[in-house]
Amino acid sequence: MTDLILTNQRGSIFEIILNRPEKRNAINIQMMEQFDEAVALANRTANVRTVLIRGEGSLFSAGIDVSNLLILAQRYGSHWQSRSRRITEDFQAIFTRLERLEIPTIALMHGYALGLAMELALACDFRITAVGTQLALPETRLGIIPDVGGTTRLTRLIGPSRAKELIYTGRRISAAQAEAWGIVNYTVPRDQLLAKGDELAAEIAQAAPLAVGAAKRVIDGLADIDRGLALEAWGQNQLFNTEDFMEGAQSFMMKKTAVWKGK
Repeated sequence: MTDLILTNQRGSIFEIILNRPEKRNAINIQMMEQFDEAVALANRTANVRTVLIRGEGSLFSAGIDVSNLLILAQRYGSHWQSRSRRITEDFQAIFTRLERLEIPTIALMHGYALGLAMELALACDFRITAVGTQLALPETRLGIIPDVGGTTRLTRLIGPSRAKELIYTGRRISAAQAEAWGIVNYTVPRDQLLAKGDELAAEIAQAAPLAVGAAKRVIDGLADIDRGLALEAWGQNQLFNTEDFMEGAQSFMMKKTAVWKGK
């Protein structure tokens, strides 16, 4: 099986690398499963103080591989749309396990971080972008919502009003705007992205690991993530069975403007 996810340990840093550059690191089911395995490996590897997540090639990730929709019938049965809540919960669980690592996590983004890729980054503790990176949660333009933690975690991070603006419009924003809104911690030139991640990791490593882990659990525990994820799954389950979703998915694949019916 192709290694869609690579791992590498550099001292106290554990790297998880999206490795599908020929497909713009578009995330399919197999990639999600390998990512989950990489997170578990990071958790049981000795002397790891920080996890860095980055993408090979010209961009971090273009988001979900839309051909996943064809695979869902094979994985979940021909009536997969009626089981969409289960599918959403399976995907959510992977990013929740990432979020609940007591090891600090840093997403290093360049090029694009769209949809599911941005949801992955939102499950990390820190986000660092290269200059010129574009970020978006474009799901509403397909007739659905960000359901793998994107709606919940973005709202927690920047508040309801800004989150609504990004999710309702599905627009792309620049790295500079994302930093100004508090979505990302730092924006640096592309050739300094990894060095900035290493710099932050080194600073974290100076603190006591148990204290850092406890602080992470307390801070994350202030938000009711579980309730938010349940609401995402409920909402998406309704939307997967609408005509608008089928119109949005087909229009996206055919690169044409969707005509919404509101049903």
